Amino acid sequence: MLNVMINKKSSATYVIGHINPDTDSIAAAMGYAWFLQEKTGEPVLAARAGQLNPQTTWVLNKLQVEAPTLLPDASPRFDSICQRLDSITPERPLTEAWAIANRTGGIVPVLKEDGRPYGLITGMSLFGLLREGVSAKADLQKVTMADVMDRQCADAADTNVPKFKVGMRVRDAIPKILHEERNEFLIVDDNGRYAGVCRQRDALNPPRIKVILVDHNEPAQALGALDEADLIEILDHHRLGNSTTRTPIRFTVDVVGSTSTLVFENISEMGMSAPPQLAGLLLAGLISDTLLLTSPTTTPRDHVAAEKLGRWAFAAGSPLEGETLQSYGEQVLEAGASLASRTPEEIVSTDFKLYEAGGMNFGVAQAEVVNRSQVKEHLSALKEALYSLRDSKGLDFVVLMITDVVRSSSYLLLTNDVPQLSDLPYPRRKDGTLNAEGVVSRKLQLLPTLLGALEG
Repeated sequence: MLNVMINKKSSATYVIGHINPDTDSIAAAMGYAWFLQEKTGEPVLAARAGQLNPQTTWVLNKLQVEAPTLLPDASPRFDSICQRLDSITPERPLTEAWAIANRTGGIVPVLKEDGRPYGLITGMSLFGLLREGVSAKADLQKVTMADVMDRQCADAADTNVPKFKVGMRVRDAIPKILHEERNEFLIVDDNGRYAGVCRQRDALNPPRIKVILVDHNEPAQALGALDEADLIEILDHHRLGNSTTRTPIRFTVDVVGSTSTLVFENISEMGMSAPPQLAGLLLAGLISDTLLLTSPTTTPRDHVAAEKLGRWAFAAGSPLEGETLQSYGEQVLEAGASLASRTPEEIVSTDFKLYEAGGMNFGVAQAEVVNRSQVKEHLSALKEALYSLRDSKGLDFVVLMITDVVRSSSYLLLTNDVPQLSDLPYPRRKDGTLNAEGVVSRKLQLLPTLLGALEG
């Protein structure tokens, strides 16, 4: 039964958003994973490529929903190739190990009482026992099978078998595996206790996980080691910047205000309705990305999605019972709009995306406030954090977009003067920031302006 569970885990499809995930990215991943599993009956898991921001954390807590699993990269781990074979303790006779070996292909893990590996009995280790002499008899040819089977398992166990943690990337262990004159290795959990056994042939050809990307399609914004996975679908509402794939994939990029809207439309078109908590999560993603339907990215389809998601989410008995679109929306925006509750480093890196244009590599971070007075108080610290972010990532420059969600405007803070950006249509303020009046969307308003200036 356990092997079946392991196989299911290794063959699962992961739905995941971009690194530095925002609320729409998390909501879309969880909503689309639920939809696909309901539609196909196949295992589909929601995942995240980074830490949650304060707004998303608030939403999940409000809805009493657990965060999706953290998947920092798509590289196969040892949990996908290990088998939890039957085991034995060191003092038991080899006769009992022999019975186990007949069912496991000649491999018997030997465990201490605390569950930690003592060693591994294999054909090679048994031969080593014979070679050293298993009895006081001088003539090894006179050693009988009974002489061998009467010995303890501890005598036949190879105690030098390398151990790898179950969550370790397989690729990181390949040099050691190839260097060893062994075909089997022990896998342990974070506490050093037995988790299973893996074979060299499986480590050299681990199963590739299947990945569906939501809310992004640019490699620079995707989880690490994406080339070690099978990318099978993209669902997004941003500009094209996708990489090549090994095989044809389903690719949907549509002009709406949030990926949560696209997930809603998939659910609705199948004649389904999302459970109240999931509907509330998708609604939060839509609210966050469209600034409660006030952003210029908002479309009539977003309004339709918000109305129906609200009906599902505010149902009697749900965590959002009694809420309205306006009351819930204001809470969602306020949860992500405080600079005081986060460190400067968190503010500039939480919602941060990388781009390339005109031969320059740069990043654009966005933070939301409900009171412009916060900007002046934190400006100096934000500048220092922004410089550090630029240098750590080796970028030409970084822009911080501080958006006032109440007045629908933004301040821009640049790490350094870039000649190509000298004619941006945003007047410079006394504190050095640029006043981008009416600009609230990084995707639809700021980014096209920056790309146009850099590309001439």
